[in-house]
Amino acid sequence: MTALHLLKERDQSPTQPTSQREDLFARAAAISADLVRRGAKLDAEGRPPLEDITTLKAAGLLTALHPTEIGGGGLDWIDGLRLVRILARGESSIGQLLGYHYVNSQYPYWAVSESQKAHDLGVETVQKSLYWGAAVNPRDPGLTLTKRGDQYLLNGRKTFSTGAHVSDRINANAAYRNQVANLVLPTDRAGYIAYDDWDNIGQRLSDSGSVEFKDYVVYESDFLFPLVEKGAAPTVLATFNTPLIQLVFVNFYIGTAEGALSAATDYVRTTTRPWVTSGVATASEDPYILERIGEFRATLKASAALADAAAHAVQAALSRGRNVTERERGEAAIEAYTAKVNATHVSLDVTSRVFELMGARATASHYRFDRYWRNVRTHTLHDPVFYKAREVGDFALNGRVPEPSLYS
Repeated sequence: MTALHLLKERDQSPTQPTSQREDLFARAAAISADLVRRGAKLDAEGRPPLEDITTLKAAGLLTALHPTEIGGGGLDWIDGLRLVRILARGESSIGQLLGYHYVNSQYPYWAVSESQKAHDLGVETVQKSLYWGAAVNPRDPGLTLTKRGDQYLLNGRKTFSTGAHVSDRINANAAYRNQVANLVLPTDRAGYIAYDDWDNIGQRLSDSGSVEFKDYVVYESDFLFPLVEKGAAPTVLATFNTPLIQLVFVNFYIGTAEGALSAATDYVRTTTRPWVTSGVATASEDPYILERIGEFRATLKASAALADAAAHAVQAALSRGRNVTERERGEAAIEAYTAKVNATHVSLDVTSRVFELMGARATASHYRFDRYWRNVRTHTLHDPVFYKAREVGDFALNGRVPEPSLYS
């Protein structure tokens, strides 16, 4: 039975009424549990998770952060990031995809000065349950826009575009003469091509291959806001996508490590044999295994608490809207980056060392327990953690906040 069937069954069963928040968290937990059961198979296949995105849509998770006035869940970023963590316990890539969607689909609310544009995009997203991806990696060659009559043509290729196949809408930046266009584009329009070239060791379901635009027609309505000059500084509020995407990283790293520890403890209970000189009848009584589980659990709880504290800081700054200052944004970002440094080291440590709990037989390929480490190892290279640590250190020592960019 798939997670979608479980959700439908749950909706039809007589239960006590719950708040929308509680229901969204319960749905996320049910989907995560189903992903745990299918995780090894999904990782082996490594296909774009079209059915799993459909499940997220049916569960209302894609619109959890949109305002209740337009039919969304009305959750804040603190809860949204916790949902990312829950899903990552079941499958790291699905947690990543949910978090990326949240940042991409919420970006118009703080980036666009014309509130009606953001409202209309939000209404469409909720009504159609759209999944939002992005093709904005700043280290890739850029996309170019040319004028043709009343329309524009978009051309170019992006090497990495998470959610390339599963996206309904995609954020993109393109050069137009000496200006930059910020676009929201439908992926079912002619000229959009998603390639099947994502073949990395981890995050195999993140659908992060390359995309190409070939004479893709762009209309005025596709512009998120008017053309801006190259190098023009965005508003402070428009730069919150970076600390928020970094917190997405933090939470799916932690969730992945939590999933690894949960899988390892289940394996110890059911399969691991006690060591010959341990003096105990079952592996679950081995003092060294108990010590390691205790250490890993304590470390992960501390990392999750740090992540939640950072989410509170960023949410508080974001809530100031257009009154937020550069300093307030920078100090909130430092909290996010502090959590990023910690979560990177903790997740890599836990996902690699859970084998110490399970024993040699757990390395059999059909278990694919190594997927937890492969997932965090792959994504933690997204931007080098030592640069984040340097920013945190520079703030602590010199009081400097990071200069806003797509990485800082």
